[in-house]
Amino acid sequence: MNILIVDDVHPILLEKLDQASIAYDYRPGFSRADAENVIQQYRGLLIRSKFQVDESFIDLATNLQLIARPGAGIDNIDEEYARSKGIQLLAANEGNRDAVGEHMIGMLLSLMNNLNRGHQQICRGAWHREENRGYELKGRTVALIGYGHNGQAMAKKLSGFDVNVIAYDKYKTGFSDRYASEVSMEEVVRQADVLSFHIPLTRETKGMVDEEYLFHFRKPIFFLMGARGGIAQIPAVLKYLDNGRILGAAFDVLPVEKFPELGEQPWYGDLISRDNVLLSPHVAGWTFESYFKLSDMLADKIITYLGR
Repeated sequence: MNILIVDDVHPILLEKLDQASIAYDYRPGFSRADAENVIQQYRGLLIRSKFQVDESFIDLATNLQLIARPGAGIDNIDEEYARSKGIQLLAANEGNRDAVGEHMIGMLLSLMNNLNRGHQQICRGAWHREENRGYELKGRTVALIGYGHNGQAMAKKLSGFDVNVIAYDKYKTGFSDRYASEVSMEEVVRQADVLSFHIPLTRETKGMVDEEYLFHFRKPIFFLMGARGGIAQIPAVLKYLDNGRILGAAFDVLPVEKFPELGEQPWYGDLISRDNVLLSPHVAGWTFESYFKLSDMLADKIITYLGR
């Protein structure tokens, strides 16, 4: 196994591959075109999110047996096509679950207590106490959509806030634990005060949060999107912010990320104009600690897969 590594990774991954006598070429500066020119020479590929590993790329990788991603999810890889070619896919979904949970709770608390709005007002010389009266999280119902590694970590971290945590997962049953209760989607829309997403981006989930989806919620909610930006239709969220059905929205991920493309979106100006919207640049799972854990865990999975 010779692995082409086209993204930056923590040195622990390279150290562990060296210790296991697994050959690799570390080329974090490679573009897609660079990788296309040489990928037929490799049996393994390690990539974060530099480019899409689609059918055309996989067709060039005639000897590829393994694609590994030091991150949560493999949505930049054509999973179905890769598996049809007998390629093993590995990810490190556990590596950033703590980081994501902490970040999204931080965004939620900021929204509920108007921290960003208050800060900006004070910087402009305004001191508005009543306008920035906040909400307490205690006693509310937090609904998690998806109860995998990230959903479970979020539930555990919420346990100290005296909240009721419920979770819906289309692909799992019998998963209630001390931190969350399994419920139907009907119960989610009836009970939720806070809605947080912890699901991958797939053909099924792309654009699923639309006007129809949001219409069914019985109470005004705080909306958290820390999964994948393509899951939510931003104009639908903006509509429900307008009518008060969404009290505040936090996005660590957006359907389009990075500039200038983000600034060209028709909804961008409206989104950033609101003081009850909080944005971060897809960093929820990207802490100094998770940088190590993602590489460390993926190295172990690669070594186990290769039987070293």
